[in-house]
Amino acid sequence: MQQSPIESSATAALKHAAMRLFAERGTDGVTVREIARAAGQLNHGAVSYHFGGKDALIRAIVADGARIIDQRRNARLDLIEAAGGPFTISEVIDTIIYPSLAVFGPDEEECYLRFIAVLGMTRRTLFDEAVGERWNGGYQRCLAHLRRLMPPMPAAQANQRLVFVGAYIAQILALRQTRLSDTSRAHATWPSESTLRHLTHTAAAMLEAPGFAATGAGE
Repeated sequence: MQQSPIESSATAALKHAAMRLFAERGTDGVTVREIARAAGQLNHGAVSYHFGGKDALIRAIVADGARIIDQRRNARLDLIEAAGGPFTISEVIDTIIYPSLAVFGPDEEECYLRFIAVLGMTRRTLFDEAVGERWNGGYQRCLAHLRRLMPPMPAAQANQRLVFVGAYIAQILALRQTRLSDTSRAHATWPSESTLRHLTHTAAAMLEAPGFAATGAGE
């Protein structure tokens, strides 16, 4: 994990070790003693000393990655909008996907999206607290463009599709990181740029399909 100018090597090591362990076993399956040991800290209370507790450490890791992704998305959208776009749903989907890759640098062990996927399923409130409104602006801008570009349909259907697509992208990218973390064998599919292009294509197809008439009481 990249270290900020004011962040100590100890806190950076704790964050990286915790993120990797959380991605593999979930936040509830990892103790602060295990995090300290994996980070090379002799003091088993290092997490409490540097962060105040495990939940605070989780929030810090989430915020670090969310900030980077949000800044990348906003910068990309600024350029696209300055040129009069975005013009297609695929262009917006790319703006969701690509800024979230290699969050902490190309040489960093990629596990942030795996960590986020697990956290989102098990401790969504904690995730929302960490991201809040501060690091969600780029994604909200993407959603606004998608609503504009999608075919006409009831608002409830449009909202459902955006939820479906968001979950689809998040889970596929997390699966990609999981597969790439297995260095015991070569992977033909997951490192390929064409796989990411196919992810964009299929996600866009979900949003571009026409709306349908509601037939059930709950629709």
